Amino acid sequence: MVDSTLKQGEARTPVIQPQLPSLTGMRFVACLFPFAFHVLCTTIFAAKDWHMMPVPGNLASYFWEGNWASVSFFFLLSGFVLTWSMRPGDTTAKFWRRRVFKIWPNHLLTFVAAAILFGTVMKMTFSPLATVLNVTLLQSWFAPLDIWTAYNSVSWSLSNEALFYFLFPFLIRYIVRIRPERLWAWAAGIVAVIFLVPLVATLLPGAGGMYQPWTQSAHLEFWFTSKFPPVRLLEFVLGIVMARIVITGRRVPLGVGGSVALTVFAYFVGPHLPLTYPQAAATVIPLALLIANGAISDVNRRPSWLRSRVMVWAGEVSFAFYMCHLLVVIFGTMWLTGGKSYSTPVGLGIVALLFVISLAIAAAMFHLVETPIMRRFATSRSRSRHVTAAAPATAPAATPEPPALTGAGASSSPDA
Repeated sequence: MVDSTLKQGEARTPVIQPQLPSLTGMRFVACLFPFAFHVLCTTIFAAKDWHMMPVPGNLASYFWEGNWASVSFFFLLSGFVLTWSMRPGDTTAKFWRRRVFKIWPNHLLTFVAAAILFGTVMKMTFSPLATVLNVTLLQSWFAPLDIWTAYNSVSWSLSNEALFYFLFPFLIRYIVRIRPERLWAWAAGIVAVIFLVPLVATLLPGAGGMYQPWTQSAHLEFWFTSKFPPVRLLEFVLGIVMARIVITGRRVPLGVGGSVALTVFAYFVGPHLPLTYPQAAATVIPLALLIANGAISDVNRRPSWLRSRVMVWAGEVSFAFYMCHLLVVIFGTMWLTGGKSYSTPVGLGIVALLFVISLAIAAAMFHLVETPIMRRFATSRSRSRHVTAAAPATAPAATPEPPALTGAGASSSPDA
């Protein structure tokens, strides 16, 4: 799969791309927004301004767009990083194997935890259909709320990622054939389709049903725009194209500072857009530019707080954090507050405690589950033996210097 695509890449492109620590750090920052959103869906705070439901309060509204933007960021980043990190000599089977052992262990762990907690503490039951679809990560293909929110409901995004991973080996074969000078035109076309999605959603049979204040849209339109895997595939493909833009040295129109400013602007404008535009379309352009510029910054080795050891570690545990945080928020809030609401200072203290608990559990999942399983099962044992036998006894050769990549403000002082 990957070997043939690399041969078709630009001659100036190194076979193995440099690491992207800034993008790893960004992952953790993005994870904070779903955490904040779900915390504000509880009644920890007595002040209504902090309540996300049934209608976002004055303070909660500042975190509303972040929940949608963060998921869009993850989908864009997924396509970008998979393209960036393609391995010479890789095969479709090997790629799928790594992806399965990357996401399913944490998914199954949190699924079992959710089943036990909801079943014993809340005495909740889920339908057999919801159970099967959740375990197999097919739940987001179905619109009923009790299907894609069952058990650990944040796993709906993995249902999308499963489709992305399945299609990536086929998509990349064709995307790498796009001439570098045409990549921006393809990116613009994908963005145009993303902007058409909210309009298409209004034409679905059954559209215009019950309005959901917390999503600012009707349920069917919301599901189609933000949960349906073929629709979210557009962001994944855009991420692939953006990676090819950076790898082939195409100029990015804004630098890091400009893309951050545009992201902030879209973040605050997004909630005021009609239909389901806030769910993806509102922030997709600035986030795509932000990811591209983050990669350019890393290749050019610009200093950034996102590259620090703490942020890189936090980014590495961010997947586990995302997978466990909702269960911590739901049941931690129940046990810590007993259903009571508190003043803002006390509420912030409880939120901080929930965050620390989530991070501690995420660290345990990463170091005790995710990493050992990836080391043991993600690569075939025969390949591991071959690599070990082929490893030289002497010190490895120095890594070649990566080429400088161009972007707006590439020669300006370091930022971000």
